[in-house]
Amino acid sequence: MAPQVAPNSGEKLILEEDCAEGNLGNGILSLTNQRIIFEKTEGNLTTLNKKVGNVLLDTPLDKVGRVNSEGFILTKVVVEISETKYKFSVFSSGKWAKEIEKQKRIFNNA
Repeated sequence: MAPQVAPNSGEKLILEEDCAEGNLGNGILSLTNQRIIFEKTEGNLTTLNKKVGNVLLDTPLDKVGRVNSEGFILTKVVVEISETKYKFSVFSSGKWAKEIEKQKRIFNNA
């Protein structure tokens, strides 16, 4: 499922995952070659339907600070943006951290 926000010129989806963030709740985390996006989702257990709600985070990669992964069993990718730490519970936090750093380098050198 591609992000519901309109893509910028030349923007490509790199990674996307249904996850949770401690303060923002459940949603879809998307990494493009230009930005990181988190869209809230709301689910219905009766029908197992999920709908995408508001965009809670939409940040260009040059505004992303430190990125790392933490935890052993329940791992999270930690992304710092404007002195705020976001901790996303993703399946492979190491993969996410490496890919965010890679896309940041490419974006900042473009």
